[in-house]
Amino acid sequence: MKGQIWQQIERLTAILFPPAYRWPAMDMHLGQRRLHLAGSIHMGTHTMQPLPAGLLRQLQKADALIVEADITSSASPFADTETLPPLNTRLDAATLVRLQTLCKELALDVAMFDSLPCWQIALMLQVQQAQRLGLRPEYGVDYQLLQAAKRSGKTVIELEGPDTQIALLKSLPHEGRDLLLDTLEHWHTNARLLQTMISWWLESPPMQQPVLLPATFSSELNNTLMRNRNQQWCERLLALPPGRYLVAVGALHLYGDDNLPDLLKQA
Repeated sequence: MKGQIWQQIERLTAILFPPAYRWPAMDMHLGQRRLHLAGSIHMGTHTMQPLPAGLLRQLQKADALIVEADITSSASPFADTETLPPLNTRLDAATLVRLQTLCKELALDVAMFDSLPCWQIALMLQVQQAQRLGLRPEYGVDYQLLQAAKRSGKTVIELEGPDTQIALLKSLPHEGRDLLLDTLEHWHTNARLLQTMISWWLESPPMQQPVLLPATFSSELNNTLMRNRNQQWCERLLALPPGRYLVAVGALHLYGDDNLPDLLKQA
């Protein structure tokens, strides 16, 4: 009984006086499960290494690290992608010109994309954009957390895993053409969004709620890549056994419409 009372007091204190972190994060209590939700960035700058000492202490106190996927594997996620007909048979003329123009700006040979599915082209372009902003995968938050967890022998739990993520992309209609279209249309907006998320780690996290973020996905894509996945993750987190967990998911999943924390509060 006394333990339950202290748990209730601790939970009420956390609600009334939530701790302020200097990285994008929030704490949640789900019955006997304590979650520290950290808004990860999958590629970071060299100034994001090492991670904040406070975040590493959260990892040491946790029973397990929960991530979208264990990205420390050396296997290429694109190894089994299909070979498709030339782009000029799959894209309308205007979209093809936009792609060619962007490739020219990036000093890329558009021919390298000619037989690839549209979703893969979109991801490769997004990686190019991040790299040109000085971001590298080895400085990503979840990558660094995974390395630290494995060094200390912590359990790692995947919410999806790389195979599931690739299967989702392959299931997009028209080989993910909308993802490519959104990538081209919102190119500059996405660059500003990346810089904003980097500032959450290097300067200060967003303080007000809700956080207003620019739309970089169409409504249908947002449902598939954000809202539906948040709902699935919510179910996974609610099914966890009692314990403390550090949950590192993409920062955009913690803010905006139908975000993961709001879904957990409503459950």
